[in-house]
Amino acid sequence: MRVIVTRPAAQAAEWVARLQANGIAAAALPLMGIAPASDTAPIRATWARLADLRLVVFVSPNAAEQFFAHRPPHAEWPASVWAGSPGPGTTRALRGLGVPKARIIEPASDAAQFDSESLWAQLAGHDWRAAPVLIVRGEGGGRDWLANTLRTHGAQVSHLAAYRRAAPVLNAAHRELLAAALGAPAAHAWLFSSSEAIDHLAQAVPDAHWSGARAVTTHPRIAERARRLGFSSVAQARPALDAVVACIQSFAP
Repeated sequence: MRVIVTRPAAQAAEWVARLQANGIAAAALPLMGIAPASDTAPIRATWARLADLRLVVFVSPNAAEQFFAHRPPHAEWPASVWAGSPGPGTTRALRGLGVPKARIIEPASDAAQFDSESLWAQLAGHDWRAAPVLIVRGEGGGRDWLANTLRTHGAQVSHLAAYRRAAPVLNAAHRELLAAALGAPAAHAWLFSSSEAIDHLAQAVPDAHWSGARAVTTHPRIAERARRLGFSSVAQARPALDAVVACIQSFAP
């Protein structure tokens, strides 16, 4: 059985390598395109005042990577600023970009989900009254639950768009993989970490039937979206490698 990884290209390549290292056949079919923000001036301006913030939350690895793409030469992460991460993928990105582990707040390693709610469970122990907080995300916004929760605890929350989400550009190899998955659904399993990726899949092959297809998803909302598209077998795993591997292995005959 071959696992189709649908994350953006860079993250998909990383996950393919990690799955293959665990003996799982995997291939990348990126169903999320990531591009720089339409206006990058606010990102550069934020770097100039970064030390004035108490907390910067990065909603995804893409948010971290695109924000740091505009880091001034020799700039380091301020020792007084927390970096918020919703899960291990974003944490790995932040560590790789030079943010000290001691300045990262992330969900507990055994959290049921890696999301805003699990991150808040760690943030809740801090005093956020009058604290300047920035949430770095993509253009078009996203869930406002964490921003609203921080505001109810006194934080002064603002948002920064660091990247644009776009429909994927599928090359010949991607379309060949897609055709193979449609032709032999029992020989494939889809790994979804975004509801938007499922939407893009539906747009790419609007006449496809998914009743024989299987999916591994990393959040209940994503699982529900896969079921609505018609996937007959949908499993849910925490977005940690060991959990995803175990979930994939449960599909094996």
